[in-house]
Amino acid sequence: MPIKKGRRSLAENRKARHDYFIEDTYECGIALVGTEVKSIRAGKVNIKDSYAKVKNGEAFVVGMHVSPYEQGNIFNRDPFRERKLLLHKREILKLAALSQADGYSLIPLELYLKDGRVKLALAVAKGKKLYDKRHDIAERDAKRQMERRDKDSRYD
Repeated sequence: MPIKKGRRSLAENRKARHDYFIEDTYECGIALVGTEVKSIRAGKVNIKDSYAKVKNGEAFVVGMHVSPYEQGNIFNRDPFRERKLLLHKREILKLAALSQADGYSLIPLELYLKDGRVKLALAVAKGKKLYDKRHDIAERDAKRQMERRDKDSRYD
């Protein structure tokens, strides 16, 4: 079977954009076993409550749930195991320094297929306060109301 070119989204962490200010993003690979790849391609993955950490000069994603593959039997792994992220050493060192800064976290934004390989979009993010979230919601509502008024005024 030929490898499909392009990009296809498999899972997205929409909650991250609501709860965090996204400062910077990185694309990284993930060390997976065969049954996990098959399960991810089937869309049975959840990155909603996951985060990344740097430990002993290696980056790991924690809390990502990959459902066991139905035909995987003995080859299935723990659905919540820590999975190693594949990054260059200088990127890992930079992420380690940024994650140590006050209020910053490493949050997965999206899991996708790129040219047949599973990739993870990892964000350096700063947590939002409650008033920041309210401000974003108010801005979104105001924008939506303005668009409705423009649409209604065109038809009058």
